[in-house]
Amino acid sequence: MFNKIIRRGHRKVSKSDGADYGYAPPGGGRSSGSVSTSNVVVNHASRGGALSNSGQLTTTMPAAAPLPPSGTIESLPLFRDVPVTERQNLFLKKLQICCFQFDFSDTLKMVREKEIKRQTLAELVDYVQSGSGKITESNQEEMVRMISLNIFRCLPPASHENTGSENVDPEEEEPYLDPAWPHLQLVYELLLRYVVSSDTDTKVAKRYIDHSFVLKLLDLFDSEDPREREYLKTILHRIYGKFMVHRPFIRKAINNIFYRFIYETERHSGIGELLEILGSIINGFALPMKEEHKLFLVRALIPLHKPKPIALYHQQLSYCIVQFVEKDYKLADTVIRGLLKYWPVTNCQKEVLFLGELEEVLEATQAAEFQRCMVPLFRQVAERALFLWNNEHIVSLIAQNRNVILPIIFEALEKNIQSHWNQAVHGLTVNVRKMFLEMDVELFEECQRQYAEKEARAKELEEQRQLTWQRLAAAAAQGG
Repeated sequence: MFNKIIRRGHRKVSKSDGADYGYAPPGGGRSSGSVSTSNVVVNHASRGGALSNSGQLTTTMPAAAPLPPSGTIESLPLFRDVPVTERQNLFLKKLQICCFQFDFSDTLKMVREKEIKRQTLAELVDYVQSGSGKITESNQEEMVRMISLNIFRCLPPASHENTGSENVDPEEEEPYLDPAWPHLQLVYELLLRYVVSSDTDTKVAKRYIDHSFVLKLLDLFDSEDPREREYLKTILHRIYGKFMVHRPFIRKAINNIFYRFIYETERHSGIGELLEILGSIINGFALPMKEEHKLFLVRALIPLHKPKPIALYHQQLSYCIVQFVEKDYKLADTVIRGLLKYWPVTNCQKEVLFLGELEEVLEATQAAEFQRCMVPLFRQVAERALFLWNNEHIVSLIAQNRNVILPIIFEALEKNIQSHWNQAVHGLTVNVRKMFLEMDVELFEECQRQYAEKEARAKELEEQRQLTWQRLAAAAAQGG
């Protein structure tokens, strides 16, 4: 209960790629500094910034409108109640009302003004969505400014920052729900409608939906409110699809977020949502695949298997990985060796996740690539490989290479049958052993003979060791 109370306290809150970088429709700041690669700098949303002397682009927080005296905000007429010639001017006035910021943690403060703002935001959303009038360029600029004032804010501190405990499991943390969400949702909805509207000219809109704006959107993915991250995911998808000029920049900025998460913080609320966006982007990659994309797989996606909270985003990560292999089957060896590099040793739950992903990757693997990685694969995952035998494609690959694989896993099969505590594993082992026997009797008997010889040698060595200890003990007793 105490943690819940604490948690509700103060919370901080290029040229077009063309066909080179395809795009498929979507399927489904607590940083202490900036994340930078080349000329891309991702700063926390709460930090101001400008164009530095080196030409690096940093985020800048717009100045919020001061709170008006209570009772001074008045409702404006509806769009349908004024002449068409007056609607652009009315649109601007409504935007100005929505620039005022309120304290939503106090539900009894300025209730009337908050409701007027909420109704005004809803009217703006309806107006943009209806397409009843094309918005002037100056009003588009003011609209993006109003949106920026509302959504680009200091994110609240994470639960572990409030309590001072770094050992809090992210999976066990309750999601934080922003009290301002009834207003924020409408602001996000307005931005989404603006981006997807057929009336929005990208040549004009890109002046306001620029690199700085995109960076600040990406920074908000660290919000603990899942509703906000869902909107951000949808909006960034749409921006990526509509503003082709931003595509390389968005990919690089997402890379930077991943690098900092992997190698520094291991804490970020929006890794899953960012991976969902990338899943659609990868799905649209043109073939042959660019070297840039392969490097992204090796340097960012595969190392994402390392952080402890992988369970929070593993489903989306696995989808991205499999997309790469399905796009280019030659990447299977790279992926499987990468999985083995980060294979969990003492975490059973994480190991189950890896096994599921490994099965999906093997499903998309061709025989030649399988042969390249099968020896390290079955040496490291010998016992766990039993669980892959329900997949016909994988069984076929193993059968073709049984001369190499059976000697690797034979000992694990025998030891499972002799002493494994789990009945399910014991039963599965018996079935796999039988399949190998029926597959190649001669090979099976040869492996059995070698295993028996190894066991006999081990027994003999153990007997000699015991005999040596007995002699030493006897000699020590005589000397005493």
